[in-house]
Amino acid sequence: MHREVGTSIELFAGGGGLAQGMHRAGFRHLLTNEVAKRACETLRLNGAKDWKTGDLVPEALNSPWPLIENDIRTAINDEVFKGLVEKVDVVAGGPPCQPFSLGGVAKGHEDERNMFPELFAVVRETRPKAILCENVRGLLRPSFAPYFEYILNELRAPFEERKEGEPWYEHDARLRRALKKEGSDLTQRYEVLPIPVNAADYGVPQIRQRVIIVAFRKDLAVDWKEPRKQHSETALFISQLDGSYWKKRGLAPNDELIERARRRHVTDDGKKPWVTLRDAIGDLPKPIVGEELKGYHHHIGWPGARIYKGHTPNLLDRPAKTVKAGVHGVPGGETVLLEDNGSHRYMTVREAARVMTFPDTWRFAGPRGEQMRQLGNAVPVDLGAIFAKAVARALRPDLDINWAG
Repeated sequence: MHREVGTSIELFAGGGGLAQGMHRAGFRHLLTNEVAKRACETLRLNGAKDWKTGDLVPEALNSPWPLIENDIRTAINDEVFKGLVEKVDVVAGGPPCQPFSLGGVAKGHEDERNMFPELFAVVRETRPKAILCENVRGLLRPSFAPYFEYILNELRAPFEERKEGEPWYEHDARLRRALKKEGSDLTQRYEVLPIPVNAADYGVPQIRQRVIIVAFRKDLAVDWKEPRKQHSETALFISQLDGSYWKKRGLAPNDELIERARRRHVTDDGKKPWVTLRDAIGDLPKPIVGEELKGYHHHIGWPGARIYKGHTPNLLDRPAKTVKAGVHGVPGGETVLLEDNGSHRYMTVREAARVMTFPDTWRFAGPRGEQMRQLGNAVPVDLGAIFAKAVARALRPDLDINWAG
């Protein structure tokens, strides 16, 4: 059962991963914004409705999500967020990661796809109580460290706007001075918490290294408790060493994985094992090339999978590799799966969606490549829900948030 815990605006919504996580935690979406045509089609396939100026905001948690298909800069210039001041609890979204991705050209602040300034603009327009943002771990690279700290400073003081033509490093210096001043308006300041995460540590069946940025308006004096990592690789190794993993699944032990675990000299950390790819997709029927199996959206076999040096497959008894958007050339086997009989094949879109913890009812628009792109760019739904619930608990300590989702 879902109950409402607050309201949100979803920016850079893509295929809907973080938006679903926020909804599952009990946040009512006042607006959802995305510019990519196919991603917007996906959102509509799953119930989103086009929004235009003058439309009423949804009044119920399960109302259709209001969708603005437009460049976020255009939406800001059209002042579509103006009427939401004091109505927004959380602004959530993952600005495009390509400017900072290890797989891309990594232009950072010089990349025109850097949408952090637009995120800050929406914060100024709506003055939310909290912000929840996800991006690639590449932001934490030493080469990006000064600019990442600048991003955090902008979020700490978003109303200290960058002047036209002002270099980012001069704006950063001005932000630092402003943040040191006493007597600042705390409704215009945010406490910012960057958190490196591996999605597997939170029960997602995938090794996915990311950074999540959480911020709370300072006047609220929020008591934030970071979500606890309940799963670990150590616990998976122990379960495979003591045989409980194999026995539970009716499998013969995998000698290679057992030897890998033995080399680690692990000790019990009291956590649950990482969720494996087998756990995520094991109940799905075997896909057939070119044919969608009845009762399963996007579960269609795809021919031509290969294995070679640098292009190794996913193992069923480990979490999957990072699902990638696939826009930087041939990936490193992230969509190839090694079967128990030694054969290999491409994962289906539905299997990749399981790895991203999307529900089986969720539909994706476009051809296979576009569907995989949406998944690779998304936030795993379960990871989004865990952090959304933690934000909800901080904003609403009067409620029992455990029921939501």
